Amino acid sequence: MSLALLFPGQGSQSVGMGGALAAAFPVARDVFGAVDEALGQNLFQLMQEGPEAELTLTENAQPALMAVSLAVVRVLSEEFGVKVTRAAYAAGHSLGEYSALAATDALSIVETAKLLKLRGQAMQLAAPVGSGAMASLVGPKVNVALAEMAAEAGCAAGVCAVANDNNLGNVVISGDKAAVDLAIAKAKELGARAIPLNVAAPFHCPLMQPAAEAMEAALSGTGVNRPLIPIVANVTARPISDPDEIRRLLVQQVTGRVRWRESINWLAEEGGVSRFAELGAGKVLAGMVKRMVPEAETVSLNTPEDLEAFAKSF
Repeated sequence: MSLALLFPGQGSQSVGMGGALAAAFPVARDVFGAVDEALGQNLFQLMQEGPEAELTLTENAQPALMAVSLAVVRVLSEEFGVKVTRAAYAAGHSLGEYSALAATDALSIVETAKLLKLRGQAMQLAAPVGSGAMASLVGPKVNVALAEMAAEAGCAAGVCAVANDNNLGNVVISGDKAAVDLAIAKAKELGARAIPLNVAAPFHCPLMQPAAEAMEAALSGTGVNRPLIPIVANVTARPISDPDEIRRLLVQQVTGRVRWRESINWLAEEGGVSRFAELGAGKVLAGMVKRMVPEAETVSLNTPEDLEAFAKSF
């Protein structure tokens, strides 16, 4: 039974995340301490105490979610003897791709924390506050084709693009606020429901080009190793291992579409994966997998009890 490791993206954060791991395992505390030291801030305290609004800021949420995912990875490895190489592949949703790279030793935890802090700051600065928007199109009729039609209609008022192809029935659009508003109206005509998202910036669309340039500069000076197992990239929905390709696709990811539905389908159909484990905060990705691959075994790992049960399953 082939296994894929999945790493969550922004939106899975919550005050208190990682606290049970830190209380139970010294190695988890080491991860949180290393991230705090790398960033020069007490991020773990913010994760435990809030306020939620500050934790939700992109520049804080991104490294915080990575830290929880890496704490899970280290506890599994050092406390329970379950190495990432037990899996055939890894994949992460948006910022989760950085977590996947750190988990597989392609990036160090310190470098990953710094890159995600910069990524979050650059994304927030790329578009003036309030100028952009994102919306989730949901419903039984929603697919990429519908979302692309809605986005095309929105382009009459500015930039609008499909940002996240999450799964059938859930596609996110992003762009200038006026353009997204127009796209929402078109989506409703086509039979979709539209849920405006409370985000700091219009992620994964051409408006993020300044952030992409900032990440290109940062990644050019960052050491990247071949991952221990292949990473299925957001941009291509295909496995990658070459360090130069990893850098290139991480830059493209800032403005490009997160092809999550295609990634999961590739893992299940071409990769032969029948077991998916979500490592880190929340249970969003496991739920998406179940909707796309109902026969797959899914598990979310974020508490000591989750990790112990998972380790015993091997």
